[in-house]
Amino acid sequence: MIKFILNDREVSTALPPGTVLLDYIRYEKNLTGTKIGCREGDCGACTVLVGDSCHDRLRYRSFTSCLTPLGNVQGKHVVTVEGINTEGLNPIQQAMVDESATQCGFCTPGFVMSLAGFCLSDKLPTQQNAIAAIDGNICRCTGYKSIERAAARVAQLLEDRNGTEPAEFVAQQQILPRYFASIKERLHALAATASPNGHASAQEVQRVGGGTDLYVQKHTEMVETANHFLLDKSDLQGITREGNRCVIGGAATVTDLAESAVMQEFFPEFRPYLRLVSSTPIRNMATVAGNFVNASPIGDLTIMFLALDATLTLSDGHTSREIPLRQFYQGYKLLAKTPDETIASIRFALPDERTQFNFEKVSKRTHLDIASVNSACCLSTRGDLITAASVSAGGVGPTPMFLAKTSAFLTGKAISEELVQEAAELAQTEISPISDARGTETYKRLLLSQLLKAHFLTLFPHLSPQELLQ
Repeated sequence: MIKFILNDREVSTALPPGTVLLDYIRYEKNLTGTKIGCREGDCGACTVLVGDSCHDRLRYRSFTSCLTPLGNVQGKHVVTVEGINTEGLNPIQQAMVDESATQCGFCTPGFVMSLAGFCLSDKLPTQQNAIAAIDGNICRCTGYKSIERAAARVAQLLEDRNGTEPAEFVAQQQILPRYFASIKERLHALAATASPNGHASAQEVQRVGGGTDLYVQKHTEMVETANHFLLDKSDLQGITREGNRCVIGGAATVTDLAESAVMQEFFPEFRPYLRLVSSTPIRNMATVAGNFVNASPIGDLTIMFLALDATLTLSDGHTSREIPLRQFYQGYKLLAKTPDETIASIRFALPDERTQFNFEKVSKRTHLDIASVNSACCLSTRGDLITAASVSAGGVGPTPMFLAKTSAFLTGKAISEELVQEAAELAQTEISPISDARGTETYKRLLLSQLLKAHFLTLFPHLSPQELLQ
């Protein structure tokens, strides 16, 4: 039995825990303000908020309900557009009306929910942050400038928050209904009575993290599959520092990675790279380990952590073992793990002051798109001498690739335009791209060459772009 709070009411259901939240909301509860759009997490029409208690603070994140299994909302607070109604329009909805930010209105509930999630977050009340909150919402007919103006007005509503817990502030200011102020206590009470969510003990079980890929590929099948939900397992969460290493729990999400104090201290440039990974709602749901297990040849996080020489800890619940990420991929979608093993954690060495990292990605759209080719580069230097090099690339072979020959070639050599040109030529001998919907073989080879040069131009601005990019 799945129990959670839906808007202002506690609900329970005996539906299979693999049922998507969107279908439960619309067909079981008749809350039809949440729209059915793409069912792939792209359009944002089905956006809801999911709140839980994190370190004794109430935390809300926007989710695409079309990809969210009921098993991942056990014991949480789910908010639909019906759940943010006040007497008349709330200030977020009023801002959309006043700025003429809607026409047909199909996408509007999703935009409103994403902006409500911004109001319930700790993010600074800036127009930039408000607009970033709606990066997973698509409007086909209105035009985005009016929506951006509405977002700016929503940001102004939060200017007097001054450290007040967001849920308390929005309730006090009647931005959102007053019941939000009592949710934290209600979640604690629910946690004391809730039973664990659905999980089969058989070996033939589907392990589900955020579900952002599984529910695109196997939407109908997942409803009846024996599922083991990992997103809320406490032993798979957290991002910590252990000595000179960073340890990431397998269920940590992309948003967790972006908000991690450890990552912000040692990789201040990492957060902008993560903005290239899908959209805010998907980043809120998608797990780091899930990106690895997906085994996509162009998985953005996989390419990043190949360059960082990450090590995986695999566990079957009884024993555990470690394997370098670079040895994890044995062929297209073929992993060096058994069906009953889960990625429990990811570890990698934290950089020192001589280490620099860069990530590059080319896709048809800058955001919310799959890469044609992506690449990451991690270099340690002493003066102009490269003392260690790790270069990875995606979209240029059947698996995410660590470019071993190119990395070895760079190590021990002085930085120069000639060195970069030679490394780019050597990289061509390591890859085997194919022509597909994202580009021809020739195009992908050119992209990788240019991305390798972009790494060095970004990390070493004294190099001449005219000589490198000719």
